[in-house]
Amino acid sequence: MMSSPEIASLSWGRMTVKGCSTTYKDCKVWPGGSRTWDWRETGTNHVPGVQPADVEEVVQKGAKTLVIGRGMSEALQVPPSTVDYLKKHGIDVLVLQTEMAVKEYNELAAKGAQVGGVFHSTC
Repeated sequence: MMSSPEIASLSWGRMTVKGCSTTYKDCKVWPGGSRTWDWRETGTNHVPGVQPADVEEVVQKGAKTLVIGRGMSEALQVPPSTVDYLKKHGIDVLVLQTEMAVKEYNELAAKGAQVGGVFHSTC
């Protein structure tokens, strides 16, 4: 069973994941890995916000809990359709301001939870 990587650092527009040399602006993490979260891939914007297409990959990679970081000032929306999609797949969802989201994610990861996350590091 792969463990979820710790978020090593978070500051405005910049995130790093333990064991990975890449610096991310927005990132996706899951048990065993991480990558940049490029909104252009899914046409995502602050409103209506995080789409099922943005979280699908993290679910497929085995996350049982998903933490969504809505940004430093929570400008990124999370529509009910995305929460419904996750609940239908039996995934627990936590939607938080990004600093709180990272803290929560790291606590879950440290306990060995199969946790994933999508984090927005600016507004």
